[in-house]
Amino acid sequence: TGWVRGHWQALQPYARGFYFNSAMEGGDDRVRANFGGNFPRLVRLKRRYDPQNRFQLNANIRPDAVA
Repeated sequence: TGWVRGHWQALQPYARGFYFNSAMEGGDDRVRANFGGNFPRLVRLKRRYDPQNRFQLNANIRPDAVA
């Protein structure tokens, strides 16, 4: 695990995000960075269609996130 994480950190400057369906850890900052300029629009959609945050078992965009 340490070897993979070490190599992953070395590749980060060249990565443009992560594979959304495989995101098991990380936080709001990582999700925000992954979606870039689309993040504010996705927060608005989340607030409209899932304000209770029922769909959260993924790389979650929280409805209370600051867009």
